[in-house]
Amino acid sequence: MKKVVILISGRGSNMKAIVENVQKGILQNYCEVVEVFSNKPDAEGLGIATKMGLKTFSIASRKEKNYNGLLFEHLKEITPDFIILAGYMKILDAKIVKYFERKIINIHPADTKLHQGLNGYKWAFRNKLSKTKITVHFVDEGLDSGEIIDQIEVDISNCQTLIEIECKGLKIEHKFYSECLKKILK
Repeated sequence: MKKVVILISGRGSNMKAIVENVQKGILQNYCEVVEVFSNKPDAEGLGIATKMGLKTFSIASRKEKNYNGLLFEHLKEITPDFIILAGYMKILDAKIVKYFERKIINIHPADTKLHQGLNGYKWAFRNKLSKTKITVHFVDEGLDSGEIIDQIEVDISNCQTLIEIECKGLKIEHKFYSECLKKILK
């Protein structure tokens, strides 16, 4: 069984969906979540992870000058088979990416060939797209430029507001991310 650590920065909705799938869904018997980590000690997702019975850890990225060095040492100590980014809003240091090459996975709310970085759903809304994509990819040293594991198209033609697009997209993300992880963990 693979050991995974999940990195978050906020509410942890994708983390929660993954953990539910590990505990009683499609990821059961494929992996064990050894820790949920956040760069924000007050992240809502840490409380959710604790209630789900998971070990949590945080390092305040805004306060700690050697944040990347401390994170790197912490991850090496845990020795995860995979690092899953689930709403982790920091760019990982190149040293971490190289050390854990092809072991770091991210979900991005856009087609990474068309939009990289923050606010993928906002980008789709502003560009009045009728469809967008959600991309699961390996993390490399670029910004959302790693090898694509899989993509799924999201029909947003009936969405009138950004909130509607985000809700529809997140619902799909919560299922799709675990499906992609299962392919990798097999």
